[in-house]
Amino acid sequence: MKPSHIFNAVLTLLVVVVFLTVGFWVNRWLEENRILREVIERLSADSRVAEVLVTRSEYDEETKKVMTTIKFLEFGAQGKPLAPKYFSFHGNIIQFQALVVRFRDDLVKSGDRLRGKSVYLFMKAFVLEDEKTQVFDITKAHEIPAGYKVEGEKSELESKLWQKFWDYALDPAERDRAGIKNAQIEAPGSLFLPGTIYTLVIEHDGGLRIDTRPVPEILKGEKL
Repeated sequence: MKPSHIFNAVLTLLVVVVFLTVGFWVNRWLEENRILREVIERLSADSRVAEVLVTRSEYDEETKKVMTTIKFLEFGAQGKPLAPKYFSFHGNIIQFQALVVRFRDDLVKSGDRLRGKSVYLFMKAFVLEDEKTQVFDITKAHEIPAGYKVEGEKSELESKLWQKFWDYALDPAERDRAGIKNAQIEAPGSLFLPGTIYTLVIEHDGGLRIDTRPVPEILKGEKL
């Protein structure tokens, strides 16, 4: 074989090796970036868990307070709406008491099937007053929230979460065994007015918050 042929063959081989090496590192870089994006998305993601709408708001001359009726629509783990609940209060600064369990960041990052995002249990809707607190039950203690029930399946973790909530909240050893970062009661609230849709959101690595948006123009004044 002529030297020039040998040189060309070696050069071709080197070019192939370089391209394969570059391709390997590019693919690796792309894969690492994809995984990083997924991790960031999981940590920053949230899910709608309930919506609230003021269905009636009237000023009571006798009590000098606003009488507010709200429609509370909770969504299940699969995003399907549950049966709505209606609550009426003397006042319009309304709070929702919930038990919230946050899982370790590594479980959220990996998208763990059962512990990939914070979970919650709505307990009560209430208005604080100087003389009397108005309270309505949403879910009774030790019940599995309707939104987490899976037809035909029984989750041991699901049952234990709520039955042992205070163990998880107060006992570090119990939390570590279950992969829980912390468990606590939260009570987000807002001023509730007609013409606004209030959305309660659970952050996958955090707690509950309330977002607002106007009722769409096409629905204003309509009784559906």
